[in-house]
Amino acid sequence: MEDKRILYVSSEVVPYLAENEVSLLSYDVPKMINDQGGQIRIFMPRYGNINERRHQLHEVIRLSGMNLVVNDLDMPLIIKVASIPKERIQVYFIDNDEYFKRKATFSDEEGVLYPDNDERAIFFAKGVVETVKKLNWVPDIIHVHGWMASLLPIYMKHYYKDEALFSETKIVTSVYSQSFEGSLDAEMINKIKFDGVPQDAIQELELPNYENLIKAAIKHSDGVIIASENVSGSLTKFIQSSEKPFLPFASKDKFTEAYTNFYKSMLS
Repeated sequence: MEDKRILYVSSEVVPYLAENEVSLLSYDVPKMINDQGGQIRIFMPRYGNINERRHQLHEVIRLSGMNLVVNDLDMPLIIKVASIPKERIQVYFIDNDEYFKRKATFSDEEGVLYPDNDERAIFFAKGVVETVKKLNWVPDIIHVHGWMASLLPIYMKHYYKDEALFSETKIVTSVYSQSFEGSLDAEMINKIKFDGVPQDAIQELELPNYENLIKAAIKHSDGVIIASENVSGSLTKFIQSSEKPFLPFASKDKFTEAYTNFYKSMLS
């Protein structure tokens, strides 16, 4: 994978958040490609429970300062950056006081999902793409991890479809069993339609629960990786019937070869 450019867009990444399936793989896969001589960038939200001082996050003034429109509201985009110690891997953080200041990731102390998680996901997707455009860094592959990042394939295929920068870029989505209870705001589909995404492309989001978010992401991806051993039967069936190239689950000791070969097949 030498010199190939891979952009990792994830809901969660260690060491910035606690270890779980998504956060661990969102570190292990980029590290593996980095070790192979690939060029990588990682993007994640800057949640309020990330310790900025300990992880040495700092704002990148030249990338910050633009406003993103979410559901007809102007929201300022702040970009922060940090390096994973010892790995020489740069991580970019998408930040906005309104969406990411609170002291938890997806839900409050009672475990209730934040009511604006849908808007946070829209802001995150747009923030990533706008920042990559500013960096003028053209990824060969964009690899999406976790449901907070799941709108990125949709925005790439519709809202940013005419961006010449990404004309050759392939989108890969990893599907995990890690989900959330209930569903996001019922107005989510209308907020995405506001950005010119046609209703029939995102009809799953009429009920924006975990499984439907992931189905919409799969529909707009060029390839799919089953990243958990116990992905639900209905999602597995959906992946198989989507006719997209997909990689079955590969265990920790086999994932290096499996992921590398899958990337190469996406680029051939």
